[in-house]
Amino acid sequence: MSSDFEAYEQDFGTLTAEITNKIGRIPKLGGEEKTQLVLNVDKQLEEVRELMEQMDLEVRELPIQSRAMYQSRLKSYKGEMDKLEKDFKRSRIAYSDEVRNELLGEDAGSSESQLIKLREERAHLLDNTEKLERSSRRLDAGYQIAVETEQVGQEILANLHTDREKIQRSRDRLRETDANLGKSSRILTGMLRRIIQNRVLVFILGAIILITIILAIYFNVRGH
Repeated sequence: MSSDFEAYEQDFGTLTAEITNKIGRIPKLGGEEKTQLVLNVDKQLEEVRELMEQMDLEVRELPIQSRAMYQSRLKSYKGEMDKLEKDFKRSRIAYSDEVRNELLGEDAGSSESQLIKLREERAHLLDNTEKLERSSRRLDAGYQIAVETEQVGQEILANLHTDREKIQRSRDRLRETDANLGKSSRILTGMLRRIIQNRVLVFILGAIILITIILAIYFNVRGH
């Protein structure tokens, strides 16, 4: 399990290094080239988020005794991720001196206030966009949790139904066993009764034979 986490760590390091390099290049670009690089970085940040979700799942599956160490490492990666997102946000509204001069031309000094206002408006727009993205991700996560909860509920209901059937079958077997025991008890009682009757008959026959012998001897002696 820890080997999977370490593999995710390597991917995290590679992705964040690429993103850091691209974030540093964004303010130096303009127009379509900057737009494409921003989209590319945004896509890679999403990959990093998914990667961290996988890392979080791996940590939850670890034994308790070794979980704390990996949780600490994951926490530091989350901090690094937050810093990357802030740097990316700043880079999208920042301009290099060369790009600023190209945008403002000779009136750079007099248009500085307009540039500041433009930055503020862009920052506000980006804040709103990020809020919408975070809300969308939370909704997606909530929906995923709801789906997983429903699946778990269905599995629990299925298990309960299976257990109910097992209990019912056990009850049927107990009833059948009880019926068989009752039948066996009646058979044994009948056999015991017949044994007693046979013994009584043997005793009576023995008594009759004994009396007959005694009478025969008596009459035989008396005749002599």
